[in-house]
Amino acid sequence: MTAFSVWAPRPSTVELVVVDDGTRTVHPMIQEADGWWRPVTDVAWHAGIDYGFLLDGEGPYPDPRSRRQPEGVHGLSRTDDPAEHRWSDDDWAGKPIDTAVIYELHVGTFTPEGTFDAVTTRLDHLRSIGVTHVELLPVNGFNGTHNWGYDGVAWFTVHEGYGGPEGYRRLVEACHAAGLAVIQDVVYNHLGPSGNYLPLFGPYLDDRSSNTWGTTVNLDHEQSAEVRRFILDNALMWLRDYHVDGLRLDAVHALVDNGPVHLLAELGEAVDRLEAETGIPRLVVAESDLNDPVMFLPRPGDAATAEGSGSGYGLDGQWSDDFHHAVHVNLTGETTGYYADFDSVGALAKVLTRGFFHDGTWSSFREREHGVELDRSTTAPWRLVVASQNHDQIGNRAVGDRLTATLPPEKLAIAAALTLLGPFTPMLFMGEEWAASTPWQFFTSHPEPELGTATAEGRIAEFEKMGWDPAVVPDPQDPSTFTNSKLDWNEVGEPPHAAVLEVYRALAAIRADLPPGDALRLSDVRVSFSEEERWITIERPSIVMVVNLSDEALPLGRIAPRFGELLFDSRAVLEGRTPHGEALVDSPPVSVLVARLP
Repeated sequence: MTAFSVWAPRPSTVELVVVDDGTRTVHPMIQEADGWWRPVTDVAWHAGIDYGFLLDGEGPYPDPRSRRQPEGVHGLSRTDDPAEHRWSDDDWAGKPIDTAVIYELHVGTFTPEGTFDAVTTRLDHLRSIGVTHVELLPVNGFNGTHNWGYDGVAWFTVHEGYGGPEGYRRLVEACHAAGLAVIQDVVYNHLGPSGNYLPLFGPYLDDRSSNTWGTTVNLDHEQSAEVRRFILDNALMWLRDYHVDGLRLDAVHALVDNGPVHLLAELGEAVDRLEAETGIPRLVVAESDLNDPVMFLPRPGDAATAEGSGSGYGLDGQWSDDFHHAVHVNLTGETTGYYADFDSVGALAKVLTRGFFHDGTWSSFREREHGVELDRSTTAPWRLVVASQNHDQIGNRAVGDRLTATLPPEKLAIAAALTLLGPFTPMLFMGEEWAASTPWQFFTSHPEPELGTATAEGRIAEFEKMGWDPAVVPDPQDPSTFTNSKLDWNEVGEPPHAAVLEVYRALAAIRADLPPGDALRLSDVRVSFSEEERWITIERPSIVMVVNLSDEALPLGRIAPRFGELLFDSRAVLEGRTPHGEALVDSPPVSVLVARLP
């Protein structure tokens, strides 16, 4: 590709429009092989030029690979030169993947300012709770001023309201200087409903299929090779040009790819090559609803590992929603919709020892069998990323209520312990560490009134199957829905928030001393439990965790015979006291105890 080249196999003519220093010029373009166009004559390129493309005389439309959209997704593109930035993280060596603690945040609501620079002021706080990887919800261009990020249409851009490309680079540098890796959430399964001009250029979408969010991306039909290249180049852009340490791939189960090599395998291979070139570990995690280890099993032709050989996509891991569901139901008692199958302590026990609850079992919500059984003897549980709260499981509730809205601190401490000290890779959602009282709701800012109305109506329809009252659903287009979702940092030092924060800090200190995740297999996790008395004891190498879900004290010697030096007592931490030196006799009601294995 040359400067200002563009892939546009659909139009008969393409012209480049350039606005440089206030002067507008139009340059004819010539079509080359495979649908690519380039200017007939060289056009001077430097950072800060506004430009677009006329397609058969219509437009100008923004560049599909635009790096900046200063006037929004409908405006002209603007050139950005990543080589002009002088990076300060040359000594950054990355962070180990198997000991990661991920913190998911939305830039627009994490701070009052809602910018990349404002995020940097809170990095010490993240380090205090043991965070190693900061995961940003999508930051690429969308129509409007605020959005979750999953309505993006300009995949190569960085939202100007957050600080644009330069602000993003400053954030990555600040994270690296603080010893924190950065994961970028990216969306390749669909495009947003406003500002998507890609179909005018070429067959980016496959009209023959759709998913929950719209028409699927063309990965395996005519001219799909360039669409796949578009996605792979975007993924590598974040890792290479922005020094990002990993990617979270949104809803990969919605990718339709029946080609000989799945896009995910191709992407995993490309990232592995970059990792080998730079020596910096890169984490690629798929959000998958399939409950299938194909995501992280080695690719065909790759060297076999202890976890298997030759049958997977070779990514690093995947989300496990089953963990969330099991924790949520056992703490809240909520059993509507997809929570119905998880109404037992046994469901939590199965998830902790087998990774998935649905591993070929009947799913009442899906009304079919679902999932694939993991090999306990070979699967490293760090491959599964788990959370007791995340943007989906909060924001997709009717009123965007966190666990804080219904659970006391004692139960929040149990959720924290299961997440941070369980066998999996923990992910925290912004604010959960101090039991933030602010909701996190679904918000949009579509300029088109009809689109805003359709979005609101669609949300109401989604909640019918979950049994939630549609009358309480906030209007996504109401600006207050966005502002209400911003964290209130004034809560951090106030009761009971400060006590919950101390729980997270104490648990983080214990986790930091655990053996590396690569040394652990699912078969190393041992669980005993009682459905009737509602307790569960989890043993993993070096520690034992006793969770009492009941309102009664239970004899510790009976439910945890292998209980050594006490490391953590949730009740004591919440009450601001140090446990007495004498040996514990009982497991307190609604509590979690952590001890060394004798």
